[in-house]
Amino acid sequence: MHRTPLPEHLTKGSFSLRASDKAGVSRTRTQAKDLATVSRGIRMHLGSEAAGAAALRAYTELDDASVLAFGSAARIVQAALPARLEDDWRVHVARRRGFSMPRRANVVGHLLTLFPDEVVEYDGVRLTSPARTWLDLASILNLDELVAAGDSLVCAHGPDFPRPRDPVCTVDELWAMVQQHPGVRGVRAARAALELIRVGADSPPETRMRLSIVRAGLPEPVLNYMVLGTYGNPVLWPDAAYPDQRVAVQYEGAHHNASEQYLMDIRRADTTTECGWIEVRVSRFDLAGARPAVVSKVRAALESRGWRAK
Repeated sequence: MHRTPLPEHLTKGSFSLRASDKAGVSRTRTQAKDLATVSRGIRMHLGSEAAGAAALRAYTELDDASVLAFGSAARIVQAALPARLEDDWRVHVARRRGFSMPRRANVVGHLLTLFPDEVVEYDGVRLTSPARTWLDLASILNLDELVAAGDSLVCAHGPDFPRPRDPVCTVDELWAMVQQHPGVRGVRAARAALELIRVGADSPPETRMRLSIVRAGLPEPVLNYMVLGTYGNPVLWPDAAYPDQRVAVQYEGAHHNASEQYLMDIRRADTTTECGWIEVRVSRFDLAGARPAVVSKVRAALESRGWRAK
């Protein structure tokens, strides 16, 4: 059976019947077997491999008031989420207060007080801004999870780093959002988290590593530090650093088990020694438990360089 081809933009993600009507697609065509009914009034081409914003676009096409929020918005702006939320693929849709609550299968509806600058568009999808998304997460995340989410949004590395990185939003923008909503649910947790958020942590384990070190009474390490070589060029970029003691702390994630990365790690360790620094290597096992081993590792390295607790 010959089917009328869909307009190309409708094959690249989910689409609403409102959008297909606008594109001149008949309702008969939207009932064809090459389209899946994702939710009431939403279709997706079976051949589409869309993910992220493209897969959720239709939920904001249903009307002019709906925006993605909470976990759905967080994934699109790439805010770090704990595993328990990463596994929750329900779609979070919000409308401003005064509108009806979004209700449909597999959708978690929210009514929010949203100012105009708190709704942005990303790849054709309306969602809460990164700072507003983080503030909303304050009502469902614990303190450390919220710090990790904030760290992931404000993380930045300059042009002298191997992988330069621009922040999704700034710490100042997070503070401004908190001040704009003094009575919102979770605002006390947000204020507490803001005192702990730092620029330079690339991953939640790096955030946990830093928090464990500081809570144990050790000095707070420097993030985004560059170790310079003989000719004044950057040669090392520790995850966390103690420049006065020349101690570099490196978190080794799962990707460090790859053969090429393993060789790079050996080269990095040699360079660390050549520069007169000590390298402390940390794995996920060193972050576990009530008394994480990372603390004793870092303390031993600092003390070997003359540091003593006051």
